[in-house]
Amino acid sequence: MLNRILQAAILATLMAPMAFSQTAATPPSPPTVAEMVANQVAHLTTLLDLTSSQQALATTIFTTQQTGLQALQTPMQTAHTALQTAVTSNSATGLSAAAAQIGNLTAQQALIQSTGDAAFYAILTSDQQTKDTELNKPAQGGPGQGGGQGPGQGPGQGGPGGSCGAPPPPK
Repeated sequence: MLNRILQAAILATLMAPMAFSQTAATPPSPPTVAEMVANQVAHLTTLLDLTSSQQALATTIFTTQQTGLQALQTPMQTAHTALQTAVTSNSATGLSAAAAQIGNLTAQQALIQSTGDAAFYAILTSDQQTKDTELNKPAQGGPGQGGGQGPGQGPGQGGPGGSCGAPPPPK
């Protein structure tokens, strides 16, 4: 009997590291472009009652948009790293170059985002456009009371990805 208890204790001691290594949580992988677009289209379908034809067009629009935005992620990270290096080395030339690069990449992101937003807005009916515009109005309020961004439009979520996202029609 004591021999079995001793064997069980030894076995448990040997198995414990394997149990911990197998239960260590691996971080979830980021969603794919297809998953992000599917979620985005499903959300917009709920908000705006998109037709199946609009859903198909929106999927194409947002896939192009997300692919373009993702292509800028690595250059943006590189530019931010260069900026940090310039800060720590107190390099005026490096600061200027990195800041200019970040500005250029940010402009490219804004163009990709707004081009997709405009294309999406164009496929909506006038009633859907009105609802989209209402959903994307900035929150109102004084200092400390929110304001500035519509529903779901935090950093990196502007436009249709965060909410409906299309700009209001030109006047």
